[in-house]
Amino acid sequence: MAASAPGRARRGWRRARAAGSPLSPAAVVLLLSASAVLAPPSVGDLLRLPRGFRYTQDSAKIVGSPGFPVKVYVLLHRKSPHVLCVTQQLRNSELVDPSFQWHGPKGKIVSENSTTQITSTGSLVFQNFEESMSGVYTCFLQYKPTVEAVVRNLPLKYVIYAYREPHSYYQFTARYHAAPCNSIYNISFEKKLLQILSKLVLDLSCEVSLLKSECHRVKMQRAGLQNELFFTFSVSSVDTDKGPKPCTGHNCESSKRLAKAKNLIERFFNQQVEVVGRRAESLPEIYHIEGTLQMVWINRCFPGFGINVLKHPKCPECCVICSPGSYNPRDGTHCLQCNGSLVFGAKACL
Repeated sequence: MAASAPGRARRGWRRARAAGSPLSPAAVVLLLSASAVLAPPSVGDLLRLPRGFRYTQDSAKIVGSPGFPVKVYVLLHRKSPHVLCVTQQLRNSELVDPSFQWHGPKGKIVSENSTTQITSTGSLVFQNFEESMSGVYTCFLQYKPTVEAVVRNLPLKYVIYAYREPHSYYQFTARYHAAPCNSIYNISFEKKLLQILSKLVLDLSCEVSLLKSECHRVKMQRAGLQNELFFTFSVSSVDTDKGPKPCTGHNCESSKRLAKAKNLIERFFNQQVEVVGRRAESLPEIYHIEGTLQMVWINRCFPGFGINVLKHPKCPECCVICSPGSYNPRDGTHCLQCNGSLVFGAKACL
């Protein structure tokens, strides 16, 4: 006795049709049926959890150490914390006639310009931190502990790093039973699938990008040849203030929105399998092949930046600018060693 259509679908039954046969509207109905049951959650439902250590508040204050350079991390194009020209001990002490002089990668820093400010108490503040500002900064502090005491000199060294948030995204691969590979119906289906996926994650300020789409003829075990579409696409978050539907409020962390988007997409593909399994009539020409959806989480840093938990334990999830002696030529995750690199943020090994 011949197997039923639902039974064939659950066991991955697939068949090819003659070239040039018209695309059945059942394929589109299948997609719409699967997407109709998924209502994207509002962004307000997301939870905000603490991530790696970040110096993102204007009120943050960093003190120096007389024994070693202090590392400071500043988000690119943002205001820096206040870098104080005192140690923790001196911060809680009385200083008589203190004077402060800052030197950076380009020499002496004037008291104030458009991007750098030295406060009346000697704190260094950057208004709009750029890559080129990364480097070693030294504050020379002169003071007397009492009016009668001799003047003391104390150099305090800081290494200030620009950092960026990593470009994180999910990469999915999925396979579909397809029309003949030269058929225009495969292209139409691809466009419809991307439209549905994009709409699915729109309210989460996420976007879907097609990375690769290929059609191949596949020889099945103990069966003949059939046409299959191989889709590879990514799901990434967009800036919450630049997306087509901007995310508002305080519950807009990128990783949480991406996790919600991932769950929606997984449910969407699972729903396609369920819809096919419930069909009483013949299978559509194009349908998702059960068990072929795969997903990986990818972190990437921009060229010149990299993640290094051992070197930057206070900013473990940050893409920190590469130090001299290292570089990152492309969107990799880590800075690579290069003895010929003498600058911060190197993108090539010279």
